[in-house]
Amino acid sequence: MELLANLALGFATAASPENLLFCLIGVILGTLIGVLPGIGATATIAMLLPITFQLEPVSSLIMLSGIYYGAQYGGSTTAILINMPGESSSAVTAIDGYQMARKGKAGTALAVAALGSFFAGTVATLLVAIFAPPLTIIALKFGAAEYFSLMLLGLISAIALAHGSILKALAMVVLGLLLGLVGTDIYSGTPRFNLGITEYADGLNFVALAVGVFGIAEILRNLEGDQDRTVLGTRLNSLFPSREDLKAMAAPMLRGTAIGSALGVLPGGGAILAAFASYTVEKRLSKTPEEFGRGAIAGVAGPESTNNASAQTSFIPLLTLGIPANPVMALMVGAMIIQGIVPGPNVAAEQPALFWGIIASMWISNLMLVVLNLPMIGLWVKLLKVPYHVLFPIIMVFCSIGVYSVNSNVYDLYAVAFFGLLGYVLLKLKCEPAPLLLGFVLGPMLEENLRRAMILGRGDPMTFLTRPISLTLLLVAVAVLVIVFLPQVRSKRAEVFVEGD
Repeated sequence: MELLANLALGFATAASPENLLFCLIGVILGTLIGVLPGIGATATIAMLLPITFQLEPVSSLIMLSGIYYGAQYGGSTTAILINMPGESSSAVTAIDGYQMARKGKAGTALAVAALGSFFAGTVATLLVAIFAPPLTIIALKFGAAEYFSLMLLGLISAIALAHGSILKALAMVVLGLLLGLVGTDIYSGTPRFNLGITEYADGLNFVALAVGVFGIAEILRNLEGDQDRTVLGTRLNSLFPSREDLKAMAAPMLRGTAIGSALGVLPGGGAILAAFASYTVEKRLSKTPEEFGRGAIAGVAGPESTNNASAQTSFIPLLTLGIPANPVMALMVGAMIIQGIVPGPNVAAEQPALFWGIIASMWISNLMLVVLNLPMIGLWVKLLKVPYHVLFPIIMVFCSIGVYSVNSNVYDLYAVAFFGLLGYVLLKLKCEPAPLLLGFVLGPMLEENLRRAMILGRGDPMTFLTRPISLTLLLVAVAVLVIVFLPQVRSKRAEVFVEGD
């Protein structure tokens, strides 16, 4: 009964006219920019983050959530129609979705992706509603040592699940941690690493870093490629799948939902890993594995269900522990902090309307995406035909206006330019920027909990080992490191990520 009462509170909050409006704006904006090839969910939210700061906390977070789901939907649209994934997890959808479009089944592929995402989102929303409150109660028992160990586990998992070289991922995490140290010492109040620039006394602007590393860097990378895009499916067939199609997608959709729900909570790259895992499972279970890569419906339904389920369940560690499971959740942490909300287990007790409103908005956002976007596919097809050199100056102007409007600080614009160039260099060096953002967000919290635990333990580092939960988390972190360096795991990991590139 308590769960039903909480869900009723959540839907009452999310279904208010104001929040419904911002949810609608979020899913439309997310789809609009997410459909642009090569930008993806992280860059989309990073670029649109500044426009939410003048809103109420509930409205802003519901809008950001809508942007996240909308950008994912747009990513699958580009993957199917032009074989250019909007984000890493959509790369799996492109394998069979694009082949379906080449066979004249673009409408069917888009409908399968939308229906699979909606089903997975519905199930995952229920899972978040069921499991988030008990985990919140457990999280209230965490002290500084437990939080430090948990964040360390999160950073190590981010390294293990990142694309490419483990060494490069480690370097990105360390760089993020170092950038997070810029500002003022939390205990002594002494400025540090700010190069004498008083505007950086409070640290580097999170929005400027996120927009630069993900937004501007992606734009620069896209500009160097061939901008002539062949859009398939300009005349879409029926958007409603046939009975045979529904039968073929049912089991993959269920399995994808289960895989995504389980792996989405993993810190680092659980969502990306889940999409690859779903595709591998469907191919192995299929009676006709030779159809995969040639337009198999299961190759679209499974990964798309996985993507959305993992997107929903990635909110569990955010809402219960205040720990981001992926770069998008790191952006959400930044948004909550700027709104004056301390992410963590106290949110559910102190702001239940916000907590349950976000959970309810997950389902509402997915419903809006299905109802609105399937009829609007023709609009997205036309948008894909707009030359990229016309779009990118407009995007960059709005990014700059948004970043400046947060603090009215010109140094934030310098930071955007610097981090944009840095992000572009990192992309050319094949260094994934996601671990950098996670390190930047978790760095200050990691340092604060480390120093607090050492003070409480009178300088004895054994305090991390004498507390059972902290010790367990540290042992899991060590196990992850050991496993990822095993020769068999390293070879399999390389094989999986090469398939996704």
